[in-house]
Amino acid sequence: MNLPTHERYDYAAITERADYVWPIGARLAVSIGFNLEHFAFGEGLGAELAPGGPQPDVLNYAWRDWGNRVGAWRMIELLDSLRLPASVLVNSAMYQYAPSLLAAHRARGDEIVGHGRTNAERQSVLDEAAERDLIAEATATIAAHEGAPPRGWLSPWIAESRVTPDLLKEAGYAYTLNWCMDDQPVWLRTRAGPLLAIPFPQEANDIPSIVARKDGAAEFAAIIVDTFDEMLEQSARQPLVMGIALHPYIVGRPHRLRHLRSALAHIAARRDRIWFTTAGAIHDAICALPPGIVPGDSRLC
Repeated sequence: MNLPTHERYDYAAITERADYVWPIGARLAVSIGFNLEHFAFGEGLGAELAPGGPQPDVLNYAWRDWGNRVGAWRMIELLDSLRLPASVLVNSAMYQYAPSLLAAHRARGDEIVGHGRTNAERQSVLDEAAERDLIAEATATIAAHEGAPPRGWLSPWIAESRVTPDLLKEAGYAYTLNWCMDDQPVWLRTRAGPLLAIPFPQEANDIPSIVARKDGAAEFAAIIVDTFDEMLEQSARQPLVMGIALHPYIVGRPHRLRHLRSALAHIAARRDRIWFTTAGAIHDAICALPPGIVPGDSRLC
C-alpha cells in the first residue's frame, strides 16, 4: 500500500548513521527555545488556563499577558544566573508591544528566531500567497529591529501548510524547528534547495506537558531532568540534540519557576560533558561537517 507522503526526507535509522561530535568535543547539544508570544484581544487563538467564555476572554488573555509583563523577566533572571544562552522564538508583534523585552534579550546576545506575527493565528490555513506575505512581514519586522533577518523559523502552533518549507527556504531561512521527528538535525527537501530541520521538543515542552496533559510543576521538571540524563547516556553512541521549549506565561509562574530552576541547574552542572547552545549554532556546526554525514545532505550552507 502506498500511503501519501510529504517527500521531505527519507527514512534513516539513528543507529545506522555516520558519527560526529559537537563543538568542544561534546556528544549532546542542549538548546532552550524561549517563546515570546503576543495575542489579539477579543479574537483569535490562544492557550487557555480555563475554558474560555464569550469574547473578550479577559481571563485567558490576561493569563497569557502576564508572561510578557512578569514571567519573561523572571526567566531572564534565571538564564542569567545559570549563564545559559537561549534561542528566542519571537512573534513579530512583540516588537511593537514589548520592545524593552526584546532589547533585554538583544543585550544578552540571545539568538532571535522567527515565530510568525502572532500566536493568535495559524499560517497553515492560509493560501500560498497569504502565507508568503506572513513570513515576509514577520521577517522584515525582525530584521528592522535586529539589523539582520532571522535564520530560523518556528511556526505559530507549529502549523504548516504543504508548502511552508518551500516558502521558508525561498525567504532565505536556513533552518526550521517545526519538524520533531528526530534527535539529530536532518536536511529537508524543498523546491528551492535543502532546509535543515533542527529537533524541537514536544515532550520537554511546557505547552503539551502542562496545558494539554495537565502535568504538575514537579512532573515537568522531572521530564526535563530524565530526558537529559537518558539522552546524555544515549549520546555515547550517537551525537544528539535535546531541546527544551519554554513559555514565560507558563513556567515563569513562581511555583513552576522554582522547579524549573532546579532542572536547569542539574543540566548546567554538566557543562563539562555537554554543549549548551542555540539552534543557529547547531545549524552552523552541521554545516561545518564534511558533506554526506547528515541524512539528506545536499546542502548549500
